[in-house]
Amino acid sequence: MRKGKGGGGLSTAYAVLGYMACSAGMLLVNKLAVHSMPTPGFVLLCQLAASAVFTWGAGRLRYIEVDPLSVDKVRKFWIVPVAFLMTVFANIKILQHSNVETFITFRASTPIIISVLDWALMGRELPSRKSWVCLFGLLVGALMYLYFEKGSMTATSYFWVAAWYCIFVFDQIFIKHITNTVKMTTWGRVYYTNALPVIPLFFIMYFTGEFEKLSSMEISLHSQFWLLVSCACGVAISYFAFLARAAVSATSFTVLGNTCKVITVSLNILIWDNHATAEGIMSLFMCLVCAFFYEQAPKRAKGLPE
Repeated sequence: MRKGKGGGGLSTAYAVLGYMACSAGMLLVNKLAVHSMPTPGFVLLCQLAASAVFTWGAGRLRYIEVDPLSVDKVRKFWIVPVAFLMTVFANIKILQHSNVETFITFRASTPIIISVLDWALMGRELPSRKSWVCLFGLLVGALMYLYFEKGSMTATSYFWVAAWYCIFVFDQIFIKHITNTVKMTTWGRVYYTNALPVIPLFFIMYFTGEFEKLSSMEISLHSQFWLLVSCACGVAISYFAFLARAAVSATSFTVLGNTCKVITVSLNILIWDNHATAEGIMSLFMCLVCAFFYEQAPKRAKGLPE
């Protein structure tokens, strides 16, 4: 991903590089955690609780600045943790029922829709011709992947991919809007986003039968290790995700998440036997190349369209 005119600086580079490092590893760590402990709701609950407790504790010790819970901010912010919970839960369900490359490929096509919403709702210009070519390449690569990997996709996989896709597009635009309009510290956003979904997630676990599954499951040291690693990654990615959202446009943030998946795919091929075919991986890399050459659209001088 290349930056357009304006913006930049060390703070942007710090946010972008931090998010890329976390995002590249998080997907693979989640896959390993869910594989060793097939209870996605519980894995997600541990990640959310770990991030919330860490943020609250560090705030109480005054190592970081965290906004305390308030009725006014909860009222303005509550949709963000709900959308976040739904997005991450659908993400983990995709990893449970499909391979890592499937998720990455479908994620790669989302900038096509988000770039238009950036223009319509967030005051950005439409992408340049070069960027439209890149976005079209993302779509072609995703369709090629779907064609080559259709034998590995099940009805359950399609359902969770479709659910994730719709929620993710909304999530990207709305959270960018909240970041721009609701004044909170970065760690305050992390705290709210991770603390508020904990109670709703208990109900999700109850209705999906995960409590019964946990009571009869033997949790090995291997499972505990990957669960702890996923919790640590969750804390880090929560912070850098909000930092990066504030530094770049919603479309660029989405493309940024796609480009760092090169590392994820490479590691997945090396250590995992459940990955896409050679044709599917080539289609995926076509998406990632197009994502690299995409250039974010600048802000419009006159703001939003009438």
